[in-house]
Amino acid sequence: MKKAIILGGSRGIGKAISDSLKKLDLEVLSASRTDIDTSDLESVNKFAEKNDVTDILVLNTGGPPIIEFGKITNEDWNKYHNQLFVGFCMLLQKIKVNDGGYIFAITSNVIKEPNTKLIISSAYRAAFSSVFKILSKDFASRNISMINIAPGPINTDRTKELVDNVGEYADSLPMQRLGEPEEIGNFVSSIVEKEIKYLSGVVINFDGSNSNFIF
Repeated sequence: MKKAIILGGSRGIGKAISDSLKKLDLEVLSASRTDIDTSDLESVNKFAEKNDVTDILVLNTGGPPIIEFGKITNEDWNKYHNQLFVGFCMLLQKIKVNDGGYIFAITSNVIKEPNTKLIISSAYRAAFSSVFKILSKDFASRNISMINIAPGPINTDRTKELVDNVGEYADSLPMQRLGEPEEIGNFVSSIVEKEIKYLSGVVINFDGSNSNFIF
C-alpha cells in the first residue's frame, strides 16, 4: 500500500488534505506539531529518521503572527527561517519519495503578492518556493510531480487570526466567501487519484480570483 505523509495534518488545510487522501487506498500519516516541529531542526531529523520513505509528501505548516518589521527579533528570524525554509529543505533531503510519487508544498499567496503585515512569511515562503521550483526539474526524471499550492483567503483559524471582521472581509471577496479547506483537500486527492503527472513545477493560486497578478 502506498503511503502519504501530511505535515500539519491535524487542523485546517492539512487536516482537509489528510481526510481527503484517506478516502483513497493509501496509508496516511497525519503529522501534528507534537510529531514534528519544523522550527526545531532536531525534531525534523528525528521525524525524518522515523519516516524516511513515502509516496506522497505534503509540506505544510502554520505561519508567523503579524509583526512590524522594526519589531522582528533575531529569535523571530531564526525560528521562522527554520520553520518555513530550512526544515522543509531538510525533509526533501532526508525523506525519499518513491518514483512516480507526489510532493505538495502548501505555501501562501504572499509568494506572489508580498504582504506588509506578513514580512517574515513573505520572505521565507518565497525563498522555499524558489528551491521547490528548482528541485521539480530533478524530481521529474523520476516521474515525481511537485506542486506548490498558494492559498489565499481560506476558512481556517489562521485567517481568523489575521482578519478582524471575517464576515465583512468574506463579503468583500470576488466570490463573497472564503475558500474551504476541503476544496484544497479534494484538489490534492484528485491529482493523486487520477494520476495527473505532467502538472509539475507549477504554483496553483487557490484564491477565488482575489489576486491581481497574472502569473
